[in-house]
Amino acid sequence: MGHRLIGLALLAAPAGAAAQSVEPQVSGTTARFQAVSVVDSTTAWASGTRGSYLVTSDGGLNWRVGQVPGADSLEFRDVHAFDAKRAVLLAAGPGDKSRLYHTADGGLSWREVFRNADPVAFYDCIDFAGPIGVAVSDAVAGRFPLLRSTDHGATWTAWSPPGPAIAAIEGEGAFAASGTCLTMRPDGSAWVGTAKGGRVIRFGPPGSRATETPIIRNLPTAGIASLAFLDDRFGIAVGGDLAQPEGFTDNVIVTTDGGTSWRLAGRPPIPGSIYGVAFVPGRGRTVVAVSPKGAVWSPDGGNSWRRLAEGDYWGVGFGPDGTGWIVGAAGRIGRVRFAR
Repeated sequence: MGHRLIGLALLAAPAGAAAQSVEPQVSGTTARFQAVSVVDSTTAWASGTRGSYLVTSDGGLNWRVGQVPGADSLEFRDVHAFDAKRAVLLAAGPGDKSRLYHTADGGLSWREVFRNADPVAFYDCIDFAGPIGVAVSDAVAGRFPLLRSTDHGATWTAWSPPGPAIAAIEGEGAFAASGTCLTMRPDGSAWVGTAKGGRVIRFGPPGSRATETPIIRNLPTAGIASLAFLDDRFGIAVGGDLAQPEGFTDNVIVTTDGGTSWRLAGRPPIPGSIYGVAFVPGRGRTVVAVSPKGAVWSPDGGNSWRRLAEGDYWGVGFGPDGTGWIVGAAGRIGRVRFAR
């Protein structure tokens, strides 16, 4: 699947649009960072290669870089933070390279809370709604292995959602690109955008369902890499074809009916696949998206796009107050600001 292939300046805003900027910050490392979890305007965590993580508690003025002991060969493709002390890291990879780690002391110590024993499984993403968390793997034997936590990630068990299981398309999985191929909703449901199939799958109460979408798909390297919801009705998903890094494809879709149906939206002004997308709280349908070709933003839920920053970015995240960061290759990290 595609996950196996994934191995700054102030820009003038058009009249009537919010001014936006990316403020480069110093991470203190050259590791590639793929995911970021923002707690609030002062606290954020990021995760990356070489078993690395970053944490700030002063709005990014200072980042503390750390490495989970014994995990230097792992790639932390996702992170979810609850506060400055508690966070969960997901290492993605085949077999026992897929692991989950939990800290309750700001990263001073880490506890391995899950190690995958299935040589075929490959866990891609995690997300939480309050204390409830879900992790998803590529399909194994026609089904998607799922893990669930009810205690902020301290323990995990295999999870079978209510109702009939969703049958996977042959070769279907997810892209562990930005830690956002899975998003949790307040009702406890877990939404996954798939690679190859290009489907949006809802796991959870009262049942599960899979919805086909018009995004580029039906190729081993194509499909959805990231999805996000503004509310119970409006959502966006992005992706593309990793085999076409210089091409422009149908790589942005939106829903206005809670995921029942999806339509194509506008193409960003950068080639290749989009790895991550996130709404900016307090800004209506404003979204920011990232890729190795740069960062872009849309004021209208993906219908039109504008450049935000140059550079190789993989992950994006915003806190509830609208504070955001983008992270990427070579330790790249920047704070995203929208004018009040």
